[in-house]
Amino acid sequence: MRRDPLALRHRLELSAVLAATAVLYLWNLGASGWANAFYSAAAQAGSTDWAAWFFGSSDAANSITVDKPPASLWIMGLSVRIFGLSSWSILVPEALMGVGTAWLLYLAVRRAAAPATGDARLAHRAGLLAAVVLALTPVATLMFRFNNPDALLVLLMTAAGYAVLRSVQEDRLRWLLLAGVFLGFGFLAKQLQVLLVVPGFALAYLVAAPAGLGRRLLHLLASGAAMVAAAGWWLAVVELTPAADRPFIGGSQDNSILELTLGYNGLGRLTGDETGSVGGGNGWGVPGLLRMFNSEFGGQIAWLLPSALILAAGLLWIGRRAPRTDAVRASVIIWGSWVLVTGLVFSFMAGIIHPYYAVALAPGIAGLAGLGAVLLWQHRRQAAAAALLAAAVAAAALMAFTLLGTTSAYGPWLRWLVLAAGLTAAAGIGLGGFIRRRFVQRTTTALALAAALAGPLAFSISTAATAHSGAIVSAGPATSFGGPGFGGAGFGGNRAGGFGAGGNARQFSGKGSGQAGAGQGSSQAGASQFGTSQGSGQFGPGGGVRGGGMGGLLGAPTPSAELVAALKDGASNYTWAAAVVGSNNAAGYQLATELPVMAVGGFNGTDPSPTLEQFQALVSQGKIHYFIAGGTMMSSSGSDASTRIAQWVTSTFKPQSIGGTTVYVLAG
Repeated sequence: MRRDPLALRHRLELSAVLAATAVLYLWNLGASGWANAFYSAAAQAGSTDWAAWFFGSSDAANSITVDKPPASLWIMGLSVRIFGLSSWSILVPEALMGVGTAWLLYLAVRRAAAPATGDARLAHRAGLLAAVVLALTPVATLMFRFNNPDALLVLLMTAAGYAVLRSVQEDRLRWLLLAGVFLGFGFLAKQLQVLLVVPGFALAYLVAAPAGLGRRLLHLLASGAAMVAAAGWWLAVVELTPAADRPFIGGSQDNSILELTLGYNGLGRLTGDETGSVGGGNGWGVPGLLRMFNSEFGGQIAWLLPSALILAAGLLWIGRRAPRTDAVRASVIIWGSWVLVTGLVFSFMAGIIHPYYAVALAPGIAGLAGLGAVLLWQHRRQAAAAALLAAAVAAAALMAFTLLGTTSAYGPWLRWLVLAAGLTAAAGIGLGGFIRRRFVQRTTTALALAAALAGPLAFSISTAATAHSGAIVSAGPATSFGGPGFGGAGFGGNRAGGFGAGGNARQFSGKGSGQAGAGQGSSQAGASQFGTSQGSGQFGPGGGVRGGGMGGLLGAPTPSAELVAALKDGASNYTWAAAVVGSNNAAGYQLATELPVMAVGGFNGTDPSPTLEQFQALVSQGKIHYFIAGGTMMSSSGSDASTRIAQWVTSTFKPQSIGGTTVYVLAG
């Protein structure tokens, strides 16, 4: 059987793009150590205990879960169980998710472009461009090299978008049901955030599917049922399991997964009313329409955001007379609503938000960019299409000029070169109807691509070359100016070294209101500043803080060899080798010893797990060996159980120093 040389070439080109994406996401991956130690510790716990794996516990003894459902931990936990505990076994699955996301986006865009262009080569190029734009989005490079749940969430949402489009084109219910399953498992990755793409997906099917209106509505109801079933089975198991037989639900105050879903990880994100949060008072930035363009979010995601919206308008214009079932229009609804709904929610939400959340916008922007650029280029003989395409290229060049100006990492020449290339390409597109020489067209295309991708490429390379650790991470080099939103709002105005702002190896200075060593107690909920932990406050090889100092809310400590030896000595006689306030603090000790360490109070130290009475009972039963001094950030809400526990320990037991860290021997 004779092979189609064009199809073979397309497969080779796609393989090259995906291989390059893999190199970008895997290169120097181990430099980030444990990355987000909070989730790495949970993966370690899940690799040694199946109950901890199923519930998403922070420790193998199942004291408390992380404050998210466990889908992303299931993958990491299995990887650690198979390959052993290491940075690579935790982070490689995330990188592979990025490659998978790029592949699915290619398939979705090519599928929509093929009937619209009538040219397999153009459809292939549209898909490739979308995959490249996604791969080079700086925040995507960051999060597909990191172990937060966002990587799995984006993969599943992209898979759902592909399934919806395929259902529209093939009029097959099974693909729509599969989209519901993907979205349901997306819920198990990051709860309600997955619902932001659902209205657009439903609208696309309702508008463009070939079936009659009544049948379309029934299909959507069936897909919704599939989504509820795919997410609800785990929620039901957790809710029906007696509290005594499962870990406490981290992030909740009532030990309820429903409270976590609707409160701390739900409506609280929109209103800012999140019990136990350490933000507040605009600590997460000032909401507003332009938040995605400010100094914290702009370099992550804004490079092609205006261009994508312009291209979406162009796609709707050139397809204005297309039939109702047009796949391009359905794609614009899928990707465009994804960008608009998610972007607006992120812009105006008053609760916890971090720059890396913007990765959720990347597939939508990339899908519009790939599909819109190729189809408008094909229609460039039409004045309106040429004008919109030229405007999109100019917008990309202007955004790159602006964002490259926020850092001195590359020198001023790059931003000026990008601007010149982009404006020249825009002019060439605008004059395309008059200049039809192939050389000019190819030059224009090359300049447009260079202007659009040079800035994201530079930021992505900087991201891959930098070790990222802690709970708040950002892509790209350090920026040089503050802006609205996060900047100047209480968590550091730029990535040059403010508290929690950088999210890379420069993130923590070892100073701040939440650090241990104050030698005093506070009755404020979650303050927990006890003992005299000492340390250099510098990052260690595992992505924590060297010298046994306290990691705090955002980073995990790397304990001294003396403390590790003490924790391991006789560990089999205890359920928990130690207890410490805050999940990140516990994570550092747990990853160093591979022993269960109780995270008193959960992530922020503000969960009522355990209560003072429960902790005292565990101590009396000899189940906890040490209590390690240290605490997290102060909060005006949530439980004060961790504060009361720390006060009781310091007033009942004598402190001693092991390797520069203050500990209390509770048993043995």
